Amino acid sequence: MPASSTPDEPIDLQLADLFGAVTWPANRDALIDAARAVGASNEILTMLDGLPEQDYADVRAVTHWIGSGYGPGLGV
Repeated sequence: MPASSTPDEPIDLQLADLFGAVTWPANRDALIDAARAVGASNEILTMLDGLPEQDYADVRAVTHWIGSGYGPGLGV
């Protein structure tokens, strides 16, 4: 993993870094790969790992699941 200050950033800034690095649409594995590439924290990786395996059209589609309580996301 590259040396980065990203894991020390608040969750919302880490997510912004991640979403800026993703080419949409993206599936769960692509999101996890992008998170690793930007040096996201284990907490972000865990949230993404809890997403259903499907294609996500955009940021809104991912944040719906992260904040919905369907996984280990922000809304739980």
